[in-house]
Amino acid sequence: MSSLPESPRVLTLANQKGGVGKTTTAINLGTALAAIGETVLIVDVDPQGNASTGLGIDRQARQVSTAELLLNEATLMEAAIPTAVPRLSVAASTMDLLGLEQEISGDKDRAFRLRKAIETHGKMGDEIPEEKRFTYVLIDCPPSLNLLTINAMAAAHSILVPLQCEFFALEGLTQLIQTVNQVKGALNPELSIHGIVMTMYDSRNNLSNQVVEDVREHMGDKVYETIIPRNVRVSEAPSYGKPALLYDLKCSGSQAYLKLASEIIQREKKLRNKAA
Repeated sequence: MSSLPESPRVLTLANQKGGVGKTTTAINLGTALAAIGETVLIVDVDPQGNASTGLGIDRQARQVSTAELLLNEATLMEAAIPTAVPRLSVAASTMDLLGLEQEISGDKDRAFRLRKAIETHGKMGDEIPEEKRFTYVLIDCPPSLNLLTINAMAAAHSILVPLQCEFFALEGLTQLIQTVNQVKGALNPELSIHGIVMTMYDSRNNLSNQVVEDVREHMGDKVYETIIPRNVRVSEAPSYGKPALLYDLKCSGSQAYLKLASEIIQREKKLRNKAA
């Protein structure tokens, strides 16, 4: 495969464990990036479709989904649905993704379907309307290391890892890093870990503090300074089909995601300066 184009920047949110705040981070980070002026697409490749539902996309509205995208039956432009958040779109997921792995498993390009769709979109130039000239693509993965996740990693510049402040956090992280290294070796030499975001942090809980310390000790500056707290308002927001930033901008969770977006942009600037 050719080198990844510089724009849009593609960040894949991955962790093979469920319930770590991956989808919540995709939704709210996408919203926060849009709020500070980026044009963002969230690509939902989790068959459960929680990112799509959490952004208020009704199942009947998902006429073109990421399944069609990965089957080469639709373009990214056709799949991208505008959300209630200005400058934020989503390529929605449906249960059709469940049978997709079997359907494309014999194809030579099976790991590169998503990458190809993003590259093709980027080459369309002036044909793309303003609201679909994405500067960031965030890919929300299923909580398993399957062909959908491999597609998401093969398409990405970097991996963003949401990590819950719980006892087995480091164990899961080790497995994920091994997978990232395998994908880097076999499919995407440019892949790197952008950063690790600690989620569901409870300052009253000694274990939370201990886990943050341990992860920082092992991963150093790969761990973002911003920590996402456990927050009732953030948990409630998806049931209203809204990102937390629209549901309650002032709550601690929303403010943390705004800080994380700012930190990611700063990290991006450093990465670009290094590459220059």
